[in-house]
Amino acid sequence: MAFVSEKVSQLPPYLFSEFQRKKKQKQAEGVDVIDLGIGAPDLPTPDFVIDKLTEEVKQPANHRYSTYGGCQEFREAVASFYEKHYGVSLDPETEVLTLIGSKEGIANLVQSVINPGDGVLLPDPGYPAYQAAVHLADGEQILLPLDPENGYQPNFSTIATESIQRSKLMLLNYPSNPTAATIDLKTFMEAVTFAKKNNLVVAQDAAYDLITFGDYKAPSILQVPGAKDCAVELGSLSKSFNMTGWRIGYIVGNKTVIKALATLKSNIDTSQFLPIQKAAATALTSDLEAVKEHNAVYYKRMETMYNGLRDMGIEVEKPAGTIFIWAKVPNGHTSMSFANRMLEEAGVIVTPGNAFGSSGEGYFRIALSVPSERLEEVVSRMKSMKREGLTSSGNKDSS
Repeated sequence: MAFVSEKVSQLPPYLFSEFQRKKKQKQAEGVDVIDLGIGAPDLPTPDFVIDKLTEEVKQPANHRYSTYGGCQEFREAVASFYEKHYGVSLDPETEVLTLIGSKEGIANLVQSVINPGDGVLLPDPGYPAYQAAVHLADGEQILLPLDPENGYQPNFSTIATESIQRSKLMLLNYPSNPTAATIDLKTFMEAVTFAKKNNLVVAQDAAYDLITFGDYKAPSILQVPGAKDCAVELGSLSKSFNMTGWRIGYIVGNKTVIKALATLKSNIDTSQFLPIQKAAATALTSDLEAVKEHNAVYYKRMETMYNGLRDMGIEVEKPAGTIFIWAKVPNGHTSMSFANRMLEEAGVIVTPGNAFGSSGEGYFRIALSVPSERLEEVVSRMKSMKREGLTSSGNKDSS
């Protein structure tokens, strides 16, 4: 008798796990590995958030179960954040739900919306957890290719009518992981129009909504008039407040979808630890100065890495947000061969673009998750590598 379900056995190994295995092996060999693979912020959680956690964890009442949908304080904080930051009004009771991080929310959202065999439109390249979520829900993955010539924005007119008819859900992600692409509200307006026309739920993964540079401000899909008729948006405090290990996020928008997800989750979990929810509420209702300070750090890191890549002739576009840089691999390499070469010859981990879907082939992703000094070391090591094959076919700058 098989002890592992077919559903789990058919899941591909999580690519980042394999690179972490290689990392340990290299470190055991004495190599100073610089890990730019996983998008895990290294900056500290703001002190005022930690202080609030410390205060709340001392209250005996907070060690009880949370309400299934999340505590009132956190849900009201999410609604307040949307009103202040986006000008979007939300009902904390019916249009906001606490998540144990947005990754959990994505997996459970897909199961809440689709039936086995239903199609889900997924960005390609896109976050690998999307495809895994569809697989676990017995859905059909229908890839939505994102054209770099179009700024990695979806072109809905290219989707086959048959694919649309089989679909029930569409996932979007801006600012984007892995491409760092950013958009304006017009793209979301097109997405909502498309979703309404074809009776789809559209879910926008806004994990990087607050990590932006210069004058750019990421929009919310809920700013589109009538978006709540078909749209939900997932948010996370992991990246914007450097709270990855805290596992706290939210989903907002369409009441029917929120209720369905709440029903599913009430049978799976009992929400997040109350002190974490209350500390997260304090973060969301803050003046966001801590976020701005951290964005300045990421901007400096981005400039360091971007300029270094350009100096080497590697084709790369300057991002307006996220903690990533998306660049073309040098001539003569595949995404994986270049990532392997970087680890073997430079002791640097980058993520091959094909890890994010077939449209990611030919690219690699860098996470700005180490100090600028370490990024300067990365550039130095790359320049010391054999020059053959380390130049891509020209430069491109959309800034």
